[in-house]
Amino acid sequence: MTESVMQTAAPAQPQAKPRKEKEPSSLREYLESLLVTVILALFGTSFVVQAFKIPSQSMETTLLVGDHLLVNKFLFGGSGAWYDSLLPYREIRRGDIIVFKFPFDDHAHYVKRVIAVPGDRLKIVEQQVSINGATLLEAYKVHAGRYDPYADNFPPTAPGFPRGNVREEWADQILRHVQQGELVVPPGKYFVMGDNRDQSWDSRYWGFIARESVMGRPMLIYWSVDATSAEYTDRTVGGRVVGLLHTLLNLPAKTRWNRMFRGVH
Repeated sequence: MTESVMQTAAPAQPQAKPRKEKEPSSLREYLESLLVTVILALFGTSFVVQAFKIPSQSMETTLLVGDHLLVNKFLFGGSGAWYDSLLPYREIRRGDIIVFKFPFDDHAHYVKRVIAVPGDRLKIVEQQVSINGATLLEAYKVHAGRYDPYADNFPPTAPGFPRGNVREEWADQILRHVQQGELVVPPGKYFVMGDNRDQSWDSRYWGFIARESVMGRPMLIYWSVDATSAEYTDRTVGGRVVGLLHTLLNLPAKTRWNRMFRGVH
């Protein structure tokens, strides 16, 4: 008799449930996102773009008090490295509007227009600027009718010139840069002036700016508010808070909507 063997299937084992990965906490996600945002913001404001506001009348009517600008910090960023030619850097040119650190005191940021570059010979006769013997065409400049014998006929050629608004350091050295009645811009330096010539304290009064002090070029007015220079003179914490609240409360009425997103030239 043949014995038949019946094989019985082994009882099915319960399938192991896949381990559920521990989800990161919402606090951790928030902190990581915040950290990335801060890093990007710091990178952007350090190397690419930065906000700046106009506190004075020196660049009217190109820029008005209360214009808020985005400044391109990347345009003049070349350092002489081999890869500079691969990046969209360029040299500072005559006519460029630039933001730079004032060469004295607290090194506040100023905005002016480049009038002369290294090697240029500059002369002003009766408010008319000439560069290297050629008259400079300046459709942007404004004269309010106030005559300044020092600023409107520049540079001085002998000691004893008016020094009323001239920075002492500049008054002591300006004649060293004058040759045959023209101011010669030295290497690595720039001569800048405001478009509102009669209301601008600029290179005529305090001298050249160094290449390394240039922060960038304004490219866009992203917001403009109807303001006065007096509203920017109080630099105390209380004054800033009061000025900010006043602006916010009058935001729709004080905004110059026709200047929003206007390019700067």
